[in-house]
Amino acid sequence: MLTTLHTAYTDTRAGDLAWSLDKEPLPALADLDVEVGDEWGLRARVGLRLLGASHQVLVASERGECAETVACMPGSRAPLPFGVARRVGPWDYEFAARIETLSRGSFAGRAQELLALVADHPHGLAGTFPGDPHAFTAMLVQCAEGSVRWRTWHAYPQEGRLVTTRSQVRVLG
Repeated sequence: MLTTLHTAYTDTRAGDLAWSLDKEPLPALADLDVEVGDEWGLRARVGLRLLGASHQVLVASERGECAETVACMPGSRAPLPFGVARRVGPWDYEFAARIETLSRGSFAGRAQELLALVADHPHGLAGTFPGDPHAFTAMLVQCAEGSVRWRTWHAYPQEGRLVTTRSQVRVLG
């Protein structure tokens, strides 16, 4: 699903992003709730939420819950980590982030490619910000092999930077 977010673009720099696993659900500008499952019997409800300052993913199953937030959070001074692995309730949680700097032409092409990938995907949500068609946040979720996995993209056209994250929760035991 592709939507236009009716708000000012609040993510000003890729370096302002922070990561958290302890935020309650935050007000969303757009959201998509999906049910996912796999051949191993894992079933989960996943809430994809586009915030005024990036994204939040809420995963809930009969085994537990996990809430990931990557956003410009007031008062947070911790930079976005490039890798995290930890136990979250009944889950093994993994997170990885990468920041790419692209030329203007490469950035525009990559933005169009990612928005096309997510826009028509049944488990995808993307929002563009007014004023620049390449200012967006996009998310895509899937379930396979006993884990729920999601990817996100945060575009900063004024810097030519694209922040990509990959996350997953895997059932322990």
